[in-house]
Amino acid sequence: MKKIEKKDLNPEIFKLYDAYAHNKMDRRKFIDRLSMYAVGGLTVTSLMSFIMPNYKDHIQVPPNDPRITSDYITYNSPKGGGQIKGLLSYPKEVTKPLPGVVVVHENRGLNPYIEDTARVLALAGYITLAPDALSPLGGYPGNDDEGRTLQRKRDRAAMLEDFIAAFGYLEQHEQCTKSIGVIGFCFGGWISNMMAVRVPNLKGAIPFYGGQPDAEDAANIKSPLLLHYAGLDERVNAGWPAYENVLKSNNIDYQAHFYPGVNHGFHNNTTPRYNKEAATLAWNRSLAFFKNRLR
Repeated sequence: MKKIEKKDLNPEIFKLYDAYAHNKMDRRKFIDRLSMYAVGGLTVTSLMSFIMPNYKDHIQVPPNDPRITSDYITYNSPKGGGQIKGLLSYPKEVTKPLPGVVVVHENRGLNPYIEDTARVLALAGYITLAPDALSPLGGYPGNDDEGRTLQRKRDRAAMLEDFIAAFGYLEQHEQCTKSIGVIGFCFGGWISNMMAVRVPNLKGAIPFYGGQPDAEDAANIKSPLLLHYAGLDERVNAGWPAYENVLKSNNIDYQAHFYPGVNHGFHNNTTPRYNKEAATLAWNRSLAFFKNRLR
């Protein structure tokens, strides 16, 4: 079987995957379209294997890392899904309360990539809570295909309430300073934007390639924003000009960065959409933002 390298892939494959990952086409149609690119020794099976997430080989901070405490907890979301499971992580040696960060998953539940991201952030000196919005449906099912199917069964506004309740949980936690931010990816980027709208005490929001609030909601943002966008992400970027106009018109504190030549999902190191240079730059900017806003 021919070894696949990212540079050899037709860029249209990434657009196909984006449409599939965001429920614009079903699995059968995705495979059918993908077969058009199974040429020159490539097979559909090998393309599928290459483009799908590989969580096992890309964990940066394992769950049992001795430097952190990382355990599942449950908290109540009375306006959302009720009892919500989340991963709570913080440095092992806690000598004083820490700033908090809600870490918000993509459109497929609390998968290993988001859990790993929450642990990485905990090592940077934060108490993090990564909720699973699929909790009312049994939680992340172990694979992203089923996770996306389950998440489509939940109301988006109800899921937003689950993450707002996570903010409330951290606010009451004895090891949290009550200085709390949010970071989210894809669907979680939209949640991060909306928490900036809905949570007056939020100290900072970092949406990665997230959908934008409407103009009426955006005008109510009080939290500083650090926005990351992928240069090739036409779908999400289409909403930016209108959003930027509202942010400017209302003197909202924001920074926006566009990373040229990279795809939606460029921070996710488990898929070939990952771009190390852009992801590292965006992450360092995020750490600096949280250091400035939460500490």
